Amino acid sequence: MTSMTTSQRLQTFSMPDVGEGLTEAEVLGWRVAVGDTLAVNQVMVEIETAKAAVELPSPFAGRVHALLVEPGVTVEVGTPIITVDTDPAAGDLPTAPSADSPTTGSGPANGSGHADSAGAKIGEVTADGRVATLVGYTSAGGSTSRRPRRAAESAPAAAVNATAVPAEPAPSRAAPPPSEVPVPPPSANAPLAAPPVRKLAKDLGIDIATVAASRPDGVISRVDVETAAAAADLGGSDRGGQAADRAGRERWIQVKGVRKAMVAAMVASAFSAPHVTEFLTIDVTPMMELRERLRRRPEFADIKLTPLAFVARAVCLAARRTPEINAVYEAGTDGAPDHIVFKHHVNLGIAAATPRGLIVPVIQDADALDLAGLAAALQNLTLTAREGRTSPSQMSGGTFSVTNVGVFGVDTGTPIINPGESAILALGSIKDAPWVVDGRLAVRKVCQLALSFDHRVADGQQGSQFLSDVGALLSDPGVALAF
Repeated sequence: MTSMTTSQRLQTFSMPDVGEGLTEAEVLGWRVAVGDTLAVNQVMVEIETAKAAVELPSPFAGRVHALLVEPGVTVEVGTPIITVDTDPAAGDLPTAPSADSPTTGSGPANGSGHADSAGAKIGEVTADGRVATLVGYTSAGGSTSRRPRRAAESAPAAAVNATAVPAEPAPSRAAPPPSEVPVPPPSANAPLAAPPVRKLAKDLGIDIATVAASRPDGVISRVDVETAAAAADLGGSDRGGQAADRAGRERWIQVKGVRKAMVAAMVASAFSAPHVTEFLTIDVTPMMELRERLRRRPEFADIKLTPLAFVARAVCLAARRTPEINAVYEAGTDGAPDHIVFKHHVNLGIAAATPRGLIVPVIQDADALDLAGLAAALQNLTLTAREGRTSPSQMSGGTFSVTNVGVFGVDTGTPIINPGESAILALGSIKDAPWVVDGRLAVRKVCQLALSFDHRVADGQQGSQFLSDVGALLSDPGVALAF
């Protein structure tokens, strides 16, 4: 039986599009190491997209040959992140870059994982002055040599790279494997740097030709670019002193992942939908009393019944009488007219603060659930979000959102509408306050509601009617019988 070649044995897994057409993802952590045995569907890595953290299973069985991306690095969809030896019993393969030389930035996928897009072998210099690496990464420490080339692949490789490296005569079958060939010194015309390093320099506004390489072979690494960017950002003559002062007085965090997506969504919403915000203060004492009675009922025994569950139920009921609140404005394209799309279901988004940033998981068809069902869904949603297990599919398709700022002791706010929706309701803190009841002053449980809505979809009348209905349902839950 003919044994598999190296290219057949090594299978490369690239960063997938896990949903919603996302273009990049960050590697949070590897669940496997080089040399580990890997089974089909075994979780091998955890990534974070702009939507959520996701665990990726392996489509291959075999032995981990190389980890191509280090934790904390964001790469584009399609970039190779791991190679697996699918036939480890056939013997060892040539050593490949792993934890010591992973990808440190977004770069193009190279398909096979053995040559770059120009066909250059790992470590060779291409015609445009780049150093070809497995996925375009050059480590800070680096190495001045590449792996030995096999007799079977030496001849075509030399032909492809005739303009970059002097061609080597193909060894005969009886000849021993050629020794490692040093990488040529950097060209005076083109600085040596991998594509992701060049992209990083471009993003930081740094001319890569002005960056000094710290490696002995003259190849510019990511660390070199970041150092140059820090120095350029500080400016002035006393850069060393300013750097030390800044290091002790400021903390910089890269905007990426969930926060990057949230920033883009909020900016897009705030400057595209004309927001109107209305406020209503209500006495929720009857709601809190009903809550205490329901807690003692068997169907709520294992459910955490919160005020947010009552708000969710009130929103679903009130939306029936004011359908504009549960609609969305869609601009026409290619000369088509604009439309207002009315939704006949309520997919309720619940804004949740997590360690990774603000996310809005969705309770699908919330209007079909009763109070107990909504309370259970909220409990599960909160637990999943805190553990970082909310999937992208659980954060899509929302038609209306609720944000509970009251948990932070805040009375009210002016919430920004979630993109793709037309309204959002903020629930303020519930606290004791003086309130007039039957002509007499009394201490009651009081809270404030704030409704922001898209004035293209709902007029003041519809917005006010909806907010009034929600307030009536919370201040006197018995009103629900009339809806």
